Amino acid sequence: MAIYLDVSAAVHRRAGLGRYAESLARALVASAPGRADQCRYALFYNQERGIEPLAGLEHLPARTVALGYKPWRMLVWLGQFTRVGFDPLLADAELFHATEHLLPPLRSIPTVLTVHDLIFRHLPEHHKPLNRWYLNLALPLYCRRANHIIAVSEHSKRDLVAAYGVAEEEVTVVYEAADPRFRLQPTQAVMDVRARYGLPERYLLFVGTIEPRKNLSRLLAAFEAVRAEGLTDGLVVVGKRGWLYGGFFTRLEESPAKDAVILPGYVPDEDLPAFYAGAQALILPSVYEGFGLPVLEAMACGTPVAASNASCIPEIGGEAALYFDPLDLEAMVEAMRRLLRDAGLQGEMRACGLAQSARFSWERAAAETQAVYEAVLASQ
Repeated sequence: MAIYLDVSAAVHRRAGLGRYAESLARALVASAPGRADQCRYALFYNQERGIEPLAGLEHLPARTVALGYKPWRMLVWLGQFTRVGFDPLLADAELFHATEHLLPPLRSIPTVLTVHDLIFRHLPEHHKPLNRWYLNLALPLYCRRANHIIAVSEHSKRDLVAAYGVAEEEVTVVYEAADPRFRLQPTQAVMDVRARYGLPERYLLFVGTIEPRKNLSRLLAAFEAVRAEGLTDGLVVVGKRGWLYGGFFTRLEESPAKDAVILPGYVPDEDLPAFYAGAQALILPSVYEGFGLPVLEAMACGTPVAASNASCIPEIGGEAALYFDPLDLEAMVEAMRRLLRDAGLQGEMRACGLAQSARFSWERAAAETQAVYEAVLASQ
């Protein structure tokens, strides 16, 4: 018997959801006693052409379904709706953990569901209509059917309780963390990455999928202002194109600072810490986040953070970040201006950020998640 973790988002490299699934899986396996071949954990993912298992976890038992993401998602929803059980797919499972907003209909196998956010409810205009339709129909059902829910922040937990009437005792908050590779970087590593990617000496950094709620058009306007004052030379936007990103790129083409905006796209994890460490600051202007992992990643690399005061971000950044109203352009500019002009403040924020990021760890997340599993199994 095994505890199955859905790592589909990780093998498909789907941004924050993938980082959560992979980091949790690795931490749980590392915390499991005994030999690797006796590990209690197993992996599940939907298999597409070219998809490979997670490096270093190949020894774990794995179950797959030969379907793309969208067909699998619809099949799962139809199975829940028609009450058709998918238990034969996981005949040896003692528990199944759905690490994204997708819970297969399992009748005799207890389940845990991680809910990252309810952004589609708060910002429906920032989602594609079909995705919004699916989540509005499916997620309330998944929340009712799961034996227990994990939320990645207190803010997300409050959203769940308010939106779906979930009992507070049925939701446990387990915080994410920066991967251990995010730490202070040697000067040479920063110089190598700067040279390889053509980064300027002074730059502001954004990390995340390019989509409307990330508020990048307003960030671009704020960057134009502080660059015109000689406070920075570049804006580096790390992340893949997500959806509904046309407005940002139209605004970028019209920008007087467009030649100073660098778009490296997806950056491998081995290079990303140096991107953080070489930046003057991370700017996270999101209108809404489920967790805001770049805040902790930047802090762990010794980089000051100026961030939105919306949703859960202050919960994660604590007193170590400088906050602004994401809808107030002048407030964003003023926060960036204050940070870039004050070397003493930058030093204080680096020290506070290192301490704040150290409060979060995947070892702790694994232990708290394991406690949820044990409680669910004990209640069966």
